[in-house]
Amino acid sequence: MSRIKTIKSNQNKLYKEYRDLMELAYNSRQTDSAVSDISEYKAIKLLNKLNKLNYLAR
Repeated sequence: MSRIKTIKSNQNKLYKEYRDLMELAYNSRQTDSAVSDISEYKAIKLLNKLNKLNYLAR
């Protein structure tokens, strides 16, 4: 498997996890703000990793 394909597969996996965390943050915003904040923080960290992978995939 080439390097770019490996990067793309990692991007897809991280993007799915990012979407799930953002959905959890949005859904729990009204009921449990601590869970919302934690999942949003984790999503932001994943977004930073995705941006780094986007740079490598260029």
